[in-house]
Amino acid sequence: MTDWNRKTWQLAAPIMLANVSLPLLGAVDTAVVGHLPDPRHIGAVAVSSLVFSLVYAGLNFLRMGTTGLTAQSQGAGTPGETRAWLARAGILSVVLGIVLIVFQLPISWLAFSLIAPSDQVLPLASEYFSIRIWGAPAALLNFAVLGWFFGLQKMRAALLVQIAMNGANVILDVWFVLGLGWGVAGVAWATLISEVGASGLAVYLAIRYARIVGGRWSWGPSLDRLAFARMLRVNGDIFLRSMFLQAAFIVFTSVGARSGDAVLAANAVLLNFQIFMAYALDAFANAAEVLVGEAYGERNRSRLRAAVLATGRWAVLFSIAFSLFFLGAGGWIIDLLTGIPEIRMLARDYLLWAALSPVVSVWSFHFDGVFIGATRTAEMRNGMLISLLFYAVSLAILLPPMGNHGLWAAFMLFMAARGLTLAVRYPAMERSAETRGT
Repeated sequence: MTDWNRKTWQLAAPIMLANVSLPLLGAVDTAVVGHLPDPRHIGAVAVSSLVFSLVYAGLNFLRMGTTGLTAQSQGAGTPGETRAWLARAGILSVVLGIVLIVFQLPISWLAFSLIAPSDQVLPLASEYFSIRIWGAPAALLNFAVLGWFFGLQKMRAALLVQIAMNGANVILDVWFVLGLGWGVAGVAWATLISEVGASGLAVYLAIRYARIVGGRWSWGPSLDRLAFARMLRVNGDIFLRSMFLQAAFIVFTSVGARSGDAVLAANAVLLNFQIFMAYALDAFANAAEVLVGEAYGERNRSRLRAAVLATGRWAVLFSIAFSLFFLGAGGWIIDLLTGIPEIRMLARDYLLWAALSPVVSVWSFHFDGVFIGATRTAEMRNGMLISLLFYAVSLAILLPPMGNHGLWAAFMLFMAARGLTLAVRYPAMERSAETRGT
C-alpha cells in the first residue's frame, strides 16, 4: 500500500526548497535596491520584474504542460514518448525565446503602457528589460527541462538547477549593485547570466536522465504532428489561463502605481510575501501534478483521489502556518526589505491582507496542480477567466470607498474565486480518469 504522506514529501520537499529560492531571489532584488536612497529603484525593479512575470508566466506552460504530459507517459509505461516530450518542449521553448528577442520593442512598449509607471521609474525599468530579455531562450528552456524533471519525479535534479541559478543570481546581485554600483542594470545582468548558466546545467542533467528513462531519441516520433497538436492545445489553454492571471497582477500593480510611488513600493514589498508563500505552497501543487498525472495515465481513479487528498492536506496545513508567521513576523520582514521609513509605515498598514492571503490562496494553487496533472486545461482556462471578471467587478465596487485596502480586498476575492471555479469541476475530472481512452 502506498504511503501517500511519504510520497507527497518525497516530491514536495525538494520542490519546496527549489521554489522558495525564487521568491528569496526576488526579496534580495528588492532588498538590494531598497537600500539605495531613492524609492524609484524599488519601483523600477517591481515594474520590470512584473513585465517578465507577465511574459514568462504566460509561457510557463512549457513547464506545466510538460510535467503533466511526461507524468502521463510515465504512468502509461512509454519511455520513448517520455523522451519525445522533452524534445518537443525543448524545440518550442527555444523558438519562443528567439521570438521574444525579435519582438522585444513592441513587447516592452505594450507592457509599460499597461502598467503606466511614473516618469521617474520608467527609464530604469526599461533599462532592466532591455538587458534581461536576451536571456529569454535560456529561461524558457529551463522551464521545459524542469517540467520534464518534475514529470519523471526527478525533483533533486530540478532542485540542483534552481539552487545553482538563484545562488549565482544572489551573489551577482550584491556584487553588481552594491559592489560595482550598477543599480537596476546590475540586477538585470545578474539574472541574465544566471539563467544562461542554469540552462546549460539543466540540459546536461536531462541528457543523463534520458539514459535512465530508456527508449531512444528519434526525430520522427518527436515531431509527430498529432502529438505536437496535443501539446499545443494543452499549452494554449495554460497560456490563456496564465495571461488572465497576469492581467490580475498587472491591474494590481497599475492601480497601486496610480496611487503614487510610495504606495507602489509598499505593495511591491508586500507582494514578496505573496510570492514567497505561493512558491512554497506550489511544492504541494507540483507534487499533485506528478502524482495525479501518473494516476491519470494509469486510469486509476482511487490513486488519483488519494494523491489529491494527501497533497491537499499538507498544503492547507502549511497555508495556516504561513498566515500565522506573517502576522507575527511581518513587520520584521518589511524592515529587512526596505530601509525607507515611509515605505515601512505604508506596508504595515496593509500587512493584514498579506497575512490573510495564504489561507485564501491555497485552494487555487492546489487545484491548479490537480488539473495540470490531468491535463484538463480547458477547465483551468475557463475558471481563470470567470475569476478575472469577478475581480474586475470587485474592484469597481471596493476601490472607490476603500482605496488601496479595496485593491487588496478585491485581490483576495479573486484568489478565492480561482479555487472555487476549479473545485466545482473536480468531480467530473476525477470520473474521467476511469473513462479516458476507453
